[in-house]
Amino acid sequence: MVKEYQHLTEEEVDFFMENGYLVVKRAFSREKAAEFTREMWVRLGLDPDDPETWPKDRERIHMPVLNREPVATFAPKVWEIMKELLGGEERIDEASSTWGDSFIVNFGTPALAAERTRVPPAELDNWHVDGDFFVHFLDSPEQALLVIPLFSDIRPGGGGTYIAPEGIAAAARYLAAHPEGGLPRPLAFVPSTSRHADPRDDPAYYSHLAQAKTCTRFVELTGEVGDVVLLHPLMLHSASKNYLRVPRVITNPPVALREPFCFARDDPGEYSLVERTTLRALGVERLEFRPTTERRRIVPARVALQEKMVADERRRLAEVARAKAGVDADADAGAGAAARPVAVA
Repeated sequence: MVKEYQHLTEEEVDFFMENGYLVVKRAFSREKAAEFTREMWVRLGLDPDDPETWPKDRERIHMPVLNREPVATFAPKVWEIMKELLGGEERIDEASSTWGDSFIVNFGTPALAAERTRVPPAELDNWHVDGDFFVHFLDSPEQALLVIPLFSDIRPGGGGTYIAPEGIAAAARYLAAHPEGGLPRPLAFVPSTSRHADPRDDPAYYSHLAQAKTCTRFVELTGEVGDVVLLHPLMLHSASKNYLRVPRVITNPPVALREPFCFARDDPGEYSLVERTTLRALGVERLEFRPTTERRRIVPARVALQEKMVADERRRLAEVARAKAGVDADADAGAGAAARPVAVA
């Protein structure tokens, strides 16, 4: 059955199923992006015009979220496409229908800016599948799409995300073969029932880094402010090196489903595009998949770090607000004094 879509063209549907991603150009305006990032540099405690204040040995900062806005108002076209990729708004968890200002800022480093040779994408050390907060199953609903809105222009070599579309099939095969689920250990899947002290000693260990070395096609996600990339949840991807020393700013808000993906629907016309893409990657038209262990959440180490970052960011914002209030008060006082009549003896 051929399903009709209102916001996706036939070419875009075919492209997503073949490649696992779509780029929505100019999904939100530069003005919208500027407003959303207005306090970013204050929160960071850095000067946007002085690279000497930027980190020199730390390439990226993952900021916590302070504010949110519904995707439907921030980027309406993207929201409509997301609904079509996932099978309808009724399948999307309402709690994940917003985007936050948890910016990921890639500054690069002075050393990288001086590099004459660039690291080949297969040799990058950050290859992974997103979702460090839950045990992964083939049908996991917690991360139904990987979304990357661009809040800065990204040129080649400027720290854009690299993707390896071939990795979708490899990750899908691994999870289909491991209904016990996989723990999201750094840069790898480890069976949730593993008893090995070192997961690398486990014969069922899946290394994203090793998988990336077997891939033959890599795509560097460059673009302009307002572009949004929508990717299959099992897309293998990596942060890249920023050789330009121009801050690259993105977010990666997860989209969750109310219920797990289903790969054995009675009506094939009810498969979402993400489900169809997963089945295609597995080379089957239908798959009865049932987890053999419980679904469970994990609290990643980054949570504690970002809680401290929230406190620091709020302190900096409050300091700037107090300073501004003081300047305004002084200006008002000065204006008041100038306006008062001077007594003449």
